[in-house]
Amino acid sequence: MKKTLIVASALLAALTLFGCAKKAEPVAEPAAVEPYKVAFIYIGVPGDLGWTHEHDVARLELEAALGDKVKTAYMENVPEGPDATRIIRQYAQDGYDMIFATSFGYMDPMAEVAAEFPDVKFVHCSGYKTSDNMSVYFGRIYQARYLAGIVAGRMTKTNIIGYPGAFPIPEVVRGINAFTLGARSVNPKAQVRVVWTNTWYDPVKEREAAVALLDAGADIITQHQDTVEPQKAAQERGKLSIGYDSDMRKFVGDTVLTSPVWNWAPYYIDTVKRGIDGTWKTGSYWEGLSADVVRLAEFSPLVPQELRDEVAAVKQKIVGGSWDVFTGPIKDNAGKLRVSDGARMSDDELLSLDWFVEGVVGKVQ
Repeated sequence: MKKTLIVASALLAALTLFGCAKKAEPVAEPAAVEPYKVAFIYIGVPGDLGWTHEHDVARLELEAALGDKVKTAYMENVPEGPDATRIIRQYAQDGYDMIFATSFGYMDPMAEVAAEFPDVKFVHCSGYKTSDNMSVYFGRIYQARYLAGIVAGRMTKTNIIGYPGAFPIPEVVRGINAFTLGARSVNPKAQVRVVWTNTWYDPVKEREAAVALLDAGADIITQHQDTVEPQKAAQERGKLSIGYDSDMRKFVGDTVLTSPVWNWAPYYIDTVKRGIDGTWKTGSYWEGLSADVVRLAEFSPLVPQELRDEVAAVKQKIVGGSWDVFTGPIKDNAGKLRVSDGARMSDDELLSLDWFVEGVVGKVQ
């Protein structure tokens, strides 16, 4: 009997211990980290093969680089104006941590919404207004445009280069001037004729502008537009072109001699990383060839090696910092000296540029 009690007591103790073991609390799993939410506002569609295409390529590279740490969204074909305000505000209300607006006309709508959401980070492309939670970014694409101008200046036979332009704002005027300076640095007879379309993205208007310039004797077409229609128009006429935004030779063919192109991915990745780790600060980003945010695309086989070498030598001067595009002497297209010999235009002057250099045929309206 005593032995039975001892065995029973032992079994009870074992069961009690087993029960305690079963009731032990599980080790808590670390809380899942919510991805950093980033939104993009597009003026066109990713399929434009130009401006919006390059921003979207960079968005996808951002996702690939940061993986589960980031979640992105975008809205395409957003008009500049009240619709932009509404959409930017909606993303802020939906809990997005950082919002990129990728066109000049989004500046005022973004500034308005940024004032309402101080905890959200707003980043605007090509503008100039900043606040504690709104920064601006752009690239010195004019440097790549100057190099492309050298190519056009050497390869034109009629000495007439056509340039459909979007809007007469400093960004576009600066690009036209830089291209013209490049062309005339190797061919003082070259003219750059401008036709304004007053739109960023309109394939029909872009083509019409290019055709009008071809009819006026242009044998090379370049542009500040968002589609490949001017390049297609030139190819159909048996003429040459210089692309913009992306490497348009990939979409049109070897009649596209080269293209000044954007490389937004490094900037987007770095900016979002700073947002995630808490080191983001407002400011103005404006870098160029040396930061690889702008590039000159690969040359067409139609561009001779000696011209490629010439362009490479000028690029090295710019990247090395010993010289930049808007260094005098520079005259305007009315013959007035605007920049004296050896002087260099300041960033403030470039950002407010409202006159054409010598060699441009057209008016800043």
